Formats: sequence, structure tokens, C-alpha cells
Amino acid sequence: MISNEVRAKIEETAARYPDRRSALMPALHLAQRSLGGSVSAEAVAEIAKLIGVPVSMAFGMQSYYTMFNRQPVGRYHLQVDTNVPAMLAGADALLAHLEQALGIRAGQTTPDGLFTLSSVQDLGSCGTCPVVQVNDRYYENLTLEKADKLLAQLRKGKLPDETPAASWATKCNILLKRRGDAKARDLEVYRKSGGYQALAKALGMAPAAVTAEVKDSALRGRGGAGFPAGMKWGFLPKEHQGPVYLICNADEGEPGTFKDRQIMEFDPHLVLEGMAIAGYAIGAKLGFIYIRGEFAWIAEILEAACAQARKAGLLGRNILGKGVDFDIIVQLGAGAYVCGEETALIESLEGKRGNPRLKPPFPALVGLYGCPTIVNNVETLACVPYIIEKGAAAFKQLGPSNNHGPKIFGISGHVNQPGTYEYPLGTPLEELLAAAGGVKGTLKAIIVGGLSVPILTAAEAAGLTMDYDSCAKRGTMLGSGGMIVMNDQTSIPQVALRAIRFYAHESCGQCVPCRQGSSTLVKLLARVVAGQGQKGDVDRVLGLCKTIMGTTLCPTGDAFSVPIEAMVRKFRPEFEALLP
Repeated sequence: MISNEVRAKIEETAARYPDRRSALMPALHLAQRSLGGSVSAEAVAEIAKLIGVPVSMAFGMQSYYTMFNRQPVGRYHLQVDTNVPAMLAGADALLAHLEQALGIRAGQTTPDGLFTLSSVQDLGSCGTCPVVQVNDRYYENLTLEKADKLLAQLRKGKLPDETPAASWATKCNILLKRRGDAKARDLEVYRKSGGYQALAKALGMAPAAVTAEVKDSALRGRGGAGFPAGMKWGFLPKEHQGPVYLICNADEGEPGTFKDRQIMEFDPHLVLEGMAIAGYAIGAKLGFIYIRGEFAWIAEILEAACAQARKAGLLGRNILGKGVDFDIIVQLGAGAYVCGEETALIESLEGKRGNPRLKPPFPALVGLYGCPTIVNNVETLACVPYIIEKGAAAFKQLGPSNNHGPKIFGISGHVNQPGTYEYPLGTPLEELLAAAGGVKGTLKAIIVGGLSVPILTAAEAAGLTMDYDSCAKRGTMLGSGGMIVMNDQTSIPQVALRAIRFYAHESCGQCVPCRQGSSTLVKLLARVVAGQGQKGDVDRVLGLCKTIMGTTLCPTGDAFSVPIEAMVRKFRPEFEALLP
């Protein structure tokens, strides 16, 4: 069933990991690509035997992750992002157009087996919606006319080349410093612009001194929680004698969030250099980049950058002749929002279903393979080279007290130039909206930190500065910095329904409040939006949200109950107007 060539690649992959079980996910990806887009039960059993795991474990992984297909799909699998930013950009009309053009509904395959059409939750392309993923390739900024041309090319057996076109700007010139250079992925270009000088400097310092510099910079984690990175590194047990691991969390799956992609896709060596410095500081000899499965082409970019760095002595053994070893494995996820939570990510890396663990113990004590592990976000690690090269004091020149450094804000929705904008923390919201070309129409509401944070009305957002503390004072969170802008033509009940459908789809199902709570909220909001609600439904939604808050194994319960409660509470008349 599986070719000898694929078997050899699986063996080669398994040999890279400290534990062969971690190769289970890459093995399923390899098999699916070679077998035409799906993996049969027989092939799964064969993979399990090859890796050396129970068949139940292999089936458990395949059935958990949405990107693994157990049934055949068409030669071209068209997946349309229909989540909130995409909805605001007209994705529903695009999906309906494709259904009509193909003569099928979402979830079906054309009789000739050429096309499968799917509606998916989020593709990390919020600033370039509408977007369709065809197999492993993205087609962004689609219009109905462009979609027709795409179908015509596919019918001829051609996957057209796609030139990325997205709005961006940088005021800090740190994280998006090389964004406009088409050759910035090349090691030579990176080094000519100062790349890897920070690594050389770090290797001339004691590891504790590197950690101290990062701690002194007050760099706060850019993944959403804003926890100080240097403090997190300091949690590693000093007496531990075994391996320590570093994980770069690149599982960018929250609607409204598309910042990390900009760094990995256009400046991959910045991530690698930040990881090498962090690895040296914490005593790790191996690091992992866990990247969302839909970003397969970006994973290839990262792999190529790792190969360049190894050849130049910047990764691997005896880095820069300093006697320091550190290497990186790029791990492609397979479609699970919850794997953005650090313990679920670790479970996934270990070859398991991405179910979050109970905490404590925290990963810094018991993480990957039971060893101390530091998990940092892409953007966090990308800040490290600047801190080491320029010093903590220079980093703290950007942004207000306790909110230092550059931040990439992903701005989507009703603005004239959706895209990514690198500005200092503490930048006024109005300045960022102006950088994105201004609001289309009249601002009604805005989500400033990804879909999981409380919505702000236009009045609440007035005068807001975009940093962790200022957002908290306004009753929301900076989160990932993913800003979803909504004008006065937006139906907040529709937004709420689309949001909760995402979370219900992405719940791992491990705990009742999240599993049952999210599905019940879908039913309640769906009938309200359909005009079939009952008296008391709005109160039921609010009551259920309050019941769920703080009761789940991981933050996913809060990630939907908090924003849904805010939408209903702040825009209650809109919901009640839909009741019979």
C-alpha cells in the first residue's frame, strides 16, 4: 500500500526524533500526499507498524486532526475559509459561487472526481480574504472572476502560480525589516543585513547573561498571554541533568491572527536565529517549530532555511566553532486550533491527539518527553536577536512602561488596506487604523486581540492605545494583536454565530463545559439568528457563558464564552430584535 520510497522517508524522519512516536504525524502527511489525498485503514495500520505504535494510536491521530482524510477526495481539494474575517470580506458569496460553478455543495465531490469543495474555519489569511486553499496552495484576494479563472486552469490540469499580495508597513523596522526584499529568505541576504550577529554575540556571553538580558528587556510573550519571556526561561529547574527542549509555537490558528506567517514566510532566518539564541540560553540542544498544517509551503521555507544555516555552521554541532550544539526540527501540524495551547501542542509533538494536559505541572518542569520545555511564540523569539544585539535598554525605548518593543498588528475586516503593520506597543488605535487605509464606512465595533477577546464598541475603542495594560483597562485584551474591524453594516448576531461555530468545531471534546457548552451555544444562537428563537434565549446564552468561564481544562472555554458574552451583552438589542 505504501511505496518503498515513502517508507524510506518515514524511517529517515523517525530517526531525527528522540522518540519515534513523534514521527507518526509526519508519516501520515507523507502517506496522504503519496496516496492521492487520503489514507485508508490498511495504510494507517501499515504506518503504525512501521513507527512501532499501536494501531489504535495511529487511528486516534488520524481521526482527531481535520487535515487527515479517511475518505477519498478529488484531485483538487478546494477549501474556502468562511470564518469571521473571511465572512466580512465576502467569503459566503464566494462559496455559493463555487457551489454553483461546480454543481455540488460544500462537503461534496464532483462526479468526475476532479473537485472536492469544503468550507473550513480559518486559514490564517485574514488580511487577504477571500481565500481558497487548493491542496497545499493558497489563492488569496479572490473575486468571483478570479475564482472562475482558477477553476478553468484547474480543469486544464494546471495549478496556477500565486504571487503573494498583501498590505504591510513597518515603523519599527525590526520584525518586518526585510519584508519587502524578495530575496530575504536567503542566508546571504540575511547576513548582509546584520543577521546572525546577535547569535555570535550571545555565544560570547554566559547562558545566564543571555537570559538576564531578555528578562531585563521585559519582553512579553506575543502569543496572547503577554507573560514575560525571560521570566519563563528562568522557571527551568537548575538541578535538571537531562535534556531540555525549546518549542517555537507557530500554530497560528485563531481567526483574526496572521502575524507569525509574515515572519516565517518572508524572513525565516530571524526565527531560527532567535531560537538558536534561546536554545543556548536555556541549555537546549534541540528545538522544534510546530507550524499549522495549512502552512505547508512555509514549512518548506523553514526547512530550506535550516539547511542553509546548518551548512554555514549556524545550526547543528559546534555552532560558529563555539562548542555549542543546537538543531531544529520543523513539525507540520494537521488542523487543530487547540494545539496552539502549549500542552496540547506538546501532546501532538509526541505523536498523540492534541488534548491539553492538566497544569501543574507546567512545561518548564515537565514538558516534551517528560523533560523541561520552554514554549515561545514565533513573534516572541523573533524579538530576541534585536534584544541581544542592541541591548535591553534599546528594546525598552519602544513602547510605554511594562509594554516594550515592536508588535505586529494584523488588521482585517472593514478597512481599506487589510494587512500587517509593525508598530511599537502603545501606538494609538486610530493611528493603526489610518495605516490600514481607514475604516470602510462608520466604525461599529472592533475586536483588538484575535477572536477570543471581548469586543469593543466604537465608543469604548475611542482613544485606546494598543498595549497589554491599556487594553485590560478597557475590559479587553491585546491578545495576538489580531484586529477585526466591523462597520455599521455588520450584524453582530451573525458574527457571534460564526465565532461559536468555529470554537464548537475546534473543541477537543475532552471536558464537558467546552464540548457541550459550545455546541449548546451554537444551537441557541443559530435559532436566534434564524428568527426561530424563544423568549429567554438571550438570557440562556449569557447564563451559559458565565457558567463555562473558568471551568475548562484549557483556555478554550474562556476563549469562546468571554467574547460571546461580550457580544450579546453589548449588542443585546440586536439579538432581541431577531426573536419572534
